[in-house]
Amino acid sequence: MSVLALVERGPEGPDELSLQALAFARSLAPGEPLHALAPVQGGEGTELAPTLGEHGVSTVHLAEHEAFAAHAPVALARAVVELVGRLAPAAVVAAGSERGNEVLAHVGALLDLPLATNCLEAALGEPMRLTRLRWGGSLLEEASLHGSPKLLTVAPHAVPAEAAPAAGPAVERFTPSLTDADLVVRVVERVQAAAGGVSLADAKVVVSAGRGAGSAEGFAVIEELAALLGGAVGCSRAVTMAGWRPHTDQVGQTGTKIAPDVYIACGISGATQHLAGCKGAKTLLAINTDPDAPILASADYAVIGDLHEVVPAISAEIRKARGR
Repeated sequence: MSVLALVERGPEGPDELSLQALAFARSLAPGEPLHALAPVQGGEGTELAPTLGEHGVSTVHLAEHEAFAAHAPVALARAVVELVGRLAPAAVVAAGSERGNEVLAHVGALLDLPLATNCLEAALGEPMRLTRLRWGGSLLEEASLHGSPKLLTVAPHAVPAEAAPAAGPAVERFTPSLTDADLVVRVVERVQAAAGGVSLADAKVVVSAGRGAGSAEGFAVIEELAALLGGAVGCSRAVTMAGWRPHTDQVGQTGTKIAPDVYIACGISGATQHLAGCKGAKTLLAINTDPDAPILASADYAVIGDLHEVVPAISAEIRKARGR
């Protein structure tokens, strides 16, 4: 009995959400072979093996095709299906990212199998019993999953990416059989965000503002505090809908899901969709004029006040402590 995990690659190797998915996959079948599938092109991919081996992978399967120079969801789903046919795994696991959910949805369609997304816990069996997040993380669902193999994605930042070193993994390459129809949908261009610095998804500190910022210009104090803390600037959906900040800055269910050490939410009421994106934060500081704002129920620390007064005061204290 084995488990197959789909791995997404970042600039420095397997991304954090994929490592979390590997930890979840190991828990499904402790001591059994764990296979990892990574899409590559032109002989790439061998550099992934050491990191994947440190996270319990016994065999790294590199799906080689020119289509994988960029994201090609249907083509990647075909590669997964082809490998499923060879390995007959008990389950296929992917990160609960936009790409992970998209690819496994295609796999489910190709295999005529159900997909369980945003899982927290699961136990192999027929049917599989699992717990998953629903309604933007506001409730937990106990569910049964039928079929074989089981298709699951893992809720972001819900499972620690703990290492479990295994012997040096084997590396096997294969070229999936793809048709023109499999290549119709793929990424053809990437547009980098205008702002530089640390990315929202990777930042250890995120300072966000919502409608309470008042305007695009109101984010000046937010940017100042984020810069002092070496962090990134985020925002709520209301802000992006107002055109004050780009969608790439949005924290939430339909934006970026973050897990910083510190999250400072300024003038954000705390709608369910926003909390779904920041629930991975280790410490949450909320600044709000409304003492009944929903976000205060999730906050570790709260300041009842106007962000335009509180945030500059925090920045001033940081400067004073640093002797500036």
